[in-house]
Amino acid sequence: MDLTLLLRKLALVSSVCVLLAGCARACGPGRGYGKRRHPKRLTPLAYKQFIPNVAEKTLGASGKYEGKITRNSERFKELTPNYNPDIIFKDEENTNADRLMTQRCKDKLNSLAISVMNQWPGVKLRVTEAWDEDGNHFEESLHYEGRAVDITTSDRDKSKYGMLSRLAVEAGFDWVYYESKAHIHCSVKAENSVAAKSGGCFPGSASVYLSDGRTKHVKDLVEGDEVLAADEQGNLVYSDFITYLDRDLITRRTFLVLETSQPKATLRLTPAHLVFIWDDSDGLGMTAKFASDVKAGQKVFVWEGRGSLRSTRVERVYAVEDRGSYAPLTAHGTVVVDGVLASCYAAIEEHRWAHWAFTPLRLSRRLTPASWWRQITPDSNVTSQQDDGIHWYPKMLLHVGAWLLDRDSFHTLGIPNLS
Repeated sequence: MDLTLLLRKLALVSSVCVLLAGCARACGPGRGYGKRRHPKRLTPLAYKQFIPNVAEKTLGASGKYEGKITRNSERFKELTPNYNPDIIFKDEENTNADRLMTQRCKDKLNSLAISVMNQWPGVKLRVTEAWDEDGNHFEESLHYEGRAVDITTSDRDKSKYGMLSRLAVEAGFDWVYYESKAHIHCSVKAENSVAAKSGGCFPGSASVYLSDGRTKHVKDLVEGDEVLAADEQGNLVYSDFITYLDRDLITRRTFLVLETSQPKATLRLTPAHLVFIWDDSDGLGMTAKFASDVKAGQKVFVWEGRGSLRSTRVERVYAVEDRGSYAPLTAHGTVVVDGVLASCYAAIEEHRWAHWAFTPLRLSRRLTPASWWRQITPDSNVTSQQDDGIHWYPKMLLHVGAWLLDRDSFHTLGIPNLS
């Protein structure tokens, strides 16, 4: 590797560590953006309540049923045993079937086990059912894929089950249902669908607006383009397109659609991407939220083709699938896509933290443009332009962030596969 490039990357890692460790609070476009959060108050689920408030096997929850797994099937290798000593497994069949589950289900269950012990010292999480090989559940149950678990507390105190449900939501299960007085039902997305839903991007057909008056698809942006964005005060500006933080031409992903009226706008973006909403609590103005947290009735910022941004109510939120995804980075860290103001960042719900962390990349773009668009190829000193996948710089940032920040700082879909 070229010594100069190596030194640059080492200096960059040091800078990022300082930037991330030194961020005490977030701010950003609009007055009062990024106010410090108060500790979250957890509200128990009510009996028969489920979160999210959609059917289990829909895009917005754990996704479609993909077929029963048996011990003789090829997909049996998708299941992994869970021997966590902090979890009690009922295993009434004496086959260890209740210990078998997908890796994602295992990760969420292990996280929940910690929360249970913290919430009720001396109490453990108890699993009454996980993978089902005996046909004891209804047709197309996610138990047959090892993607669902039924849980209680070890003391079987039913007064705890509402809070247990809430803890399961916080642990990152994709669907949680206070199903009966005897147990809580939780499920997760399929492993292959998680990769397609993590990270944050726009579909390639989404439109951005250039300084020369033209409209261009996100997938067609090139060096030298100036796209409509917003500064820290929420004023419209034209900002240099720097690079794609993520660029995937092939994978089918789930995009959430935020649909507004008066004026009409339809923004498509992945659940972990940040979008700006109007937050008038205490008169504080604009804040960034994960797309998955935006609800009908909240207000996003829409550009009507003239003048300034206007806060407009979201009428409907739903999910669609599309092929290909693109995450453009601008000099201002914001971009107006399909008429709606969004952040360039995803995965972590702190726009300003992310913007600060990308300062070295933005500055280096001015000093040595070509070198920062490129990455070193394996076993070679030759640089090659990144055509697909996550750019090396955000990959490095996510690794550093995973080390420095707690898991609650990231979207529940988790960090994308960085291998």
